[in-house]
Amino acid sequence: MKATPGPRLLVPLLVLAVSVLFGAAWTQASAQNSSLDDKVRKFLDSHRGEWHDMNIPTSDGKLLYDLIVKNKYKKALEIGTSTGHSGIWIAWALSKTGGRLITIDIDEERHKLAVANFKECGLSEFIDARLADAHDLVKELKGPFDFVFSDADKEWYKQYFIDVAPKLEVGGCFTSHNVSGRRRGYGGMGEYVEYILSLKNFETTFNNDGGGVAISYKRAEK
Repeated sequence: MKATPGPRLLVPLLVLAVSVLFGAAWTQASAQNSSLDDKVRKFLDSHRGEWHDMNIPTSDGKLLYDLIVKNKYKKALEIGTSTGHSGIWIAWALSKTGGRLITIDIDEERHKLAVANFKECGLSEFIDARLADAHDLVKELKGPFDFVFSDADKEWYKQYFIDVAPKLEVGGCFTSHNVSGRRRGYGGMGEYVEYILSLKNFETTFNNDGGGVAISYKRAEK
């Protein structure tokens, strides 16, 4: 009669099998991530200097990327897609955390170009790009979100914040473009900046390295 492995032998064999399977899966995932990184970098390099249509500079894209990866954010909202430069940086970061981005733009031509850009750089699966009026859609979105980037009509910034803040998780981050401590009067920004600085449950700082980004962390519900 053929002997069967005893319990003491089975345990090491099972551990070895799991280790082999895990190692293979990790290697495959690493290869896929490396391939995606190469594709995104190649796309961004080939389009460097072309992001003129209400897009962010590269330095701000890197800032958004770092904020998401550092804090492991997964549920992102972008208000104002333009042709997709900021969305690419956000979605690229989300590909590292296992997250997904909802991005909104009202202009059909910009929306179509952004969708094409997302596809070309390999990030479409991480992005839900919507052609809509953000004034209406932002109110309707249920959330919750842990990261928001606002870069649409500046006179509506305060209202966007008011609409989204209750759906932002504690520890989440609301970022706004073209906002800095130095340019508080630009496009009605003064009222917006004074408002976010007055909130006791948000902590706001400003990054002025690029186009100006207000970074507001939600520290409590109220």
